[in-house]
Amino acid sequence: MPVLLFLIDTSASMNQRTHLGTTYLDIAKGAVETFMKLRGRDPASRGDRYMLVNFEDVPFGIKAGWKESHATFMTELRNLQATGLTTIGQSLRTAFDLLNLNRLVTGIDNYGQGRNPFFLEPAIIIAITDSNKLTSSSGVQDELHLPLTTPLPGSELTKEPFRWDQRLFALVLRIPGNASVEPEPLGGVPPDDSPITPMCEVTGGRSYSVFSQRMLNQCLESLVQKIQSGVVINFEKTGPDPPPLEDAPPEVMKSGPQPWHCCHKLIYVRPNPKTGVPIGHWPIPEAFWPDQNSPTLPPRSAHPHVRFSCLDAEPMVIDKVPFDKYELEPSPLTQYILERKSPHTCWQVFVCNSAKYSDLGQPFGYLKASTALNCVNLFVMPYNYPVLLPLLDDLIKVHKFKPTLKWRQSFENYLKTMPPYYYGVTILLKSFISFVLVQHLNICSCGI
Repeated sequence: MPVLLFLIDTSASMNQRTHLGTTYLDIAKGAVETFMKLRGRDPASRGDRYMLVNFEDVPFGIKAGWKESHATFMTELRNLQATGLTTIGQSLRTAFDLLNLNRLVTGIDNYGQGRNPFFLEPAIIIAITDSNKLTSSSGVQDELHLPLTTPLPGSELTKEPFRWDQRLFALVLRIPGNASVEPEPLGGVPPDDSPITPMCEVTGGRSYSVFSQRMLNQCLESLVQKIQSGVVINFEKTGPDPPPLEDAPPEVMKSGPQPWHCCHKLIYVRPNPKTGVPIGHWPIPEAFWPDQNSPTLPPRSAHPHVRFSCLDAEPMVIDKVPFDKYELEPSPLTQYILERKSPHTCWQVFVCNSAKYSDLGQPFGYLKASTALNCVNLFVMPYNYPVLLPLLDDLIKVHKFKPTLKWRQSFENYLKTMPPYYYGVTILLKSFISFVLVQHLNICSCGI
């Protein structure tokens, strides 16, 4: 059930008229209605929740929140007036706070217990503005600044005001007052160079520079396609590059930093076709080892930083041992992996500082090209899976579920490398070796 929040610029400059005879605010209202009609073609839109925020001060700027009906949303949209200042920073903070309010109730962020991609509430903020000078009661600003403080409890646990399943897109209206005699350029809509653009990019979204009604309709069609169930992750290379392939294109042969070395992209979290709810088993580790003596949790970045090693490894899967698979949004990284045409090897992934005695941490999964070489998937496994999976394989095939003393010692040593918050979700351990846990109650002191 995605949340679609419209942030409408209601500063006085939105009263300027275009060559179409309508004001920018009229165009913004029409854009919202057109978007809703386009989205309504998709049967999945029945679960959508719409919110409306403008540039007025809190709480007056929240025109339609969690509890308002569709009729209320449309009435408030049509009644918007352009009379205020361009307080986009404060209004964006209001929008994020409104979205995050529900997360406090549901506990979806799971602080200190790993990040579960399958615990998500996808939200898209669509800001429609003319991006004139940023004005507030304190004067004119050249850069977009969001207020650092918020009355929302728990906000200190995330460094940024947004979360990994919330993305910002901006439609920046540049439609002139006089009709242009020059033909309109064809192709995609370029990003805008206004102060809101960096904020869009850091959330995994983008801005659109809109010069005509045709371009606006093109943007709305594109935005409808952006409604995806997923979370944004920072992928960054660690260690050396892989050896270049003999038939690699010239750009792959270049040395130095490459676009694929660091990508800020979505992983798609598909809902279960039967229930409509995503199902998963394993979290992405926290970037710290939990300290039971610490009175507070360290704040986390909104987007996890996942390091990948370019050393070819063998994909590991054991029958009936659960794993999670997420498709990566197309990016320079996915293109590079697919061009290598190696669907039978993988690159392990890590979260720095997730282990007790290792800066890089232990592998929690891997990146792998699909067999058909049409996409790249992130496989999320139990923490330090290269140690655990062979142990389980031996228990099943060699020891026939009758563990030896040596096996038990190896298993206990593995548990010491596992962050404590994994113990509550070790489904495979409970399924395969519950009797081992019963016989070794002393392991319970570790948190099982």
